Amino acid sequence: MPLRRAVIVPGNGAGNIEHCNWYGWAKKRVNEIPDVSCTLKNMPDPVTARESIWLPFMEKELKCDEETVIIGHSSGATAAMRYAETHRVFAIILVGAYTSDLGDENERESGYFSRPWEWEKIKTNVKHIIQFGSTDDPFLPWEEQQEVADGLNTALHKYSDRGHFQNTAFPELIDAVKKLKTNS
Repeated sequence: MPLRRAVIVPGNGAGNIEHCNWYGWAKKRVNEIPDVSCTLKNMPDPVTARESIWLPFMEKELKCDEETVIIGHSSGATAAMRYAETHRVFAIILVGAYTSDLGDENERESGYFSRPWEWEKIKTNVKHIIQFGSTDDPFLPWEEQQEVADGLNTALHKYSDRGHFQNTAFPELIDAVKKLKTNS
């Protein structure tokens, strides 16, 4: 199956995501790639980002399937990984991914961290796994980002100056999607 669709799953608390971080900018740039369309929608339960709400939304509303790259940022990266444990997708691009609730009650309530990660299932269900992480992320310890890289054997793009990737443009992300399209 070729790559036909990109879906951006934001971090929690993003509000109107068209105008948050790099999300709207990336949607425009991905839509310029021939034969690829990008979906970006406000998520239900945007603050707690409950797995029980987000994963069905990703399947039914965002239509994440074997022709889709899921671009997940922060909580969206966590959602992408849990989704890929039980669904086949073309690729996942993880931006600011992590593996625990970080001692945060809201993260604990999301439900993503109540069981071990099933790395092998994710690798079986996903053709390509790309990860962007930064050692100066103020919210995520590098050790957790590295744990994702090790567990999934990701193509890791490691930075030391991007924080939590909350900038308004993200050209390296577009390059990664273009490369996936070329190789599909």
